[in-house]
Amino acid sequence: MSDAGSFEKVCSLADIPDGGVIGVEVGETPVALVRKGERVFALHDVCSHAEVKLSEGEVYDDTLECWLHGSCFDVHTGKPTGPPAIKPVNVYTVKIDGDDVLVSLSKES
Repeated sequence: MSDAGSFEKVCSLADIPDGGVIGVEVGETPVALVRKGERVFALHDVCSHAEVKLSEGEVYDDTLECWLHGSCFDVHTGKPTGPPAIKPVNVYTVKIDGDDVLVSLSKES
């Protein structure tokens, strides 16, 4: 199991399509990784509205859309940008080390 303050390698940058999303696990925590150029954002991979995987949705600009009911979450903050979701999802810290993507489960501040 992963320590909340440490970083864990989850994939390589090339594994995430630019403008796309993939799902990974950090320990037992599901995480959706969204790539925008050389930046990667990590959000909790469970929609706060319907408890389905956000990584199965689509990326539009700076939002990740849930495939089931269309809730969109800001990739920077995890906050919903419109209904039906009203609760944010956790956002995690990401580091890029060479081609490695590392995630810490501590919440971004």
